[in-house]
Amino acid sequence: MSARGGKAAKRAKAVSRSAKAGLQFPVSRVHRYLRQVTHHYRIASGAPVYQAAVMEYLTAEILELAGNAARDNKKSRIIPRHILLAVANDEELHRLLKGVTIASGGVLPNIHPELLKKRKGGKLVAPEDLHPKKPKPSSPKKDAAVASTSKKPAPAKKAPAAKASATKGKGKGRGKAADKGPGDGISILSEKTLFLGQRLSVVQGELVAVEANAVVHPTDGKFQMKGEVGKILSKAGDEEFKKEMKKLAEENANFEVTQTAMCASHNIKASNIINVNCPVYDSQSEEESSESLTKAIKNVLTMADENNLKTIALPPIGLGDFKFPKQHAAQATLKAINNYFVSAMATSIKQIYFVLQDMENIGIYTLELAKLDS
Repeated sequence: MSARGGKAAKRAKAVSRSAKAGLQFPVSRVHRYLRQVTHHYRIASGAPVYQAAVMEYLTAEILELAGNAARDNKKSRIIPRHILLAVANDEELHRLLKGVTIASGGVLPNIHPELLKKRKGGKLVAPEDLHPKKPKPSSPKKDAAVASTSKKPAPAKKAPAAKASATKGKGKGRGKAADKGPGDGISILSEKTLFLGQRLSVVQGELVAVEANAVVHPTDGKFQMKGEVGKILSKAGDEEFKKEMKKLAEENANFEVTQTAMCASHNIKASNIINVNCPVYDSQSEEESSESLTKAIKNVLTMADENNLKTIALPPIGLGDFKFPKQHAAQATLKAINNYFVSAMATSIKQIYFVLQDMENIGIYTLELAKLDS
């Protein structure tokens, strides 16, 4: 019996173009809109599929980042504010949507550093009240008249100035390191100022010679000093530093990846050492490795804030035994720092020094630093 007569052949079930392409966005509707808004009379069959795939990818990416922002703010519903933060914290999306205004999204936190109140003796005071007002300089005529009338010079007036200069040099104040600079023999190669006034500086010189409140030491779960930074600190600190690390290992038996622990420094210019259990790079799970490194940097900054530190010396994290590619490590480090300052409404950190030695790392950090939006 032929297929034409008698029983009608079963018709195949219609499959949409979206299902054929494996997409959620409607390909046919995108095709119709393309015909309406473009001046071309003929549109290729692959054009609406490509357009729908791009739109679906961007939507999924924005929703994922906005969901992360909502979770960080302990919310179960995504609002326009979370979409704004998601776009602002992603470098590529921020560049793509730079001229877009998100309705009801608000603005990024941007407080001029001069408007922030600072602590002085446990009280919050305005920045202009931190420094005493300088007396107005007297006119040269009056000085000449006083000098002519006085018979003998008064040498006792110089004593308070000498006393003040002597007391000024005593002690290492936590806030003074940010104003001094990185120290003698340290060259500042490039610098970027973020929206809240924090300075990110690429410097070249010895890590032990950088004047900062803390230097970061990437280590493992057993606080071993096998990396390049560990060897430098171990050589400078001698037995005292080794005893300090051994004590930390005993106190932190379960020192997991990305966790941090702080100890006092020995025989270096920095006052403290922030030890971080640095993750090891895995090429098979590159995204997870990058997230772990980002989390480690965030934990370092959080510990610095908890201890009211203002300046941090940061060597290249993730290199050497931790096997991160240099470009990858620099991008993850700068992204983590930028995202931390965007999300943190108040922070004590004012200066971060990227202490580098070889020219390749200097070039990478300088280039990536220039890409950051201030």
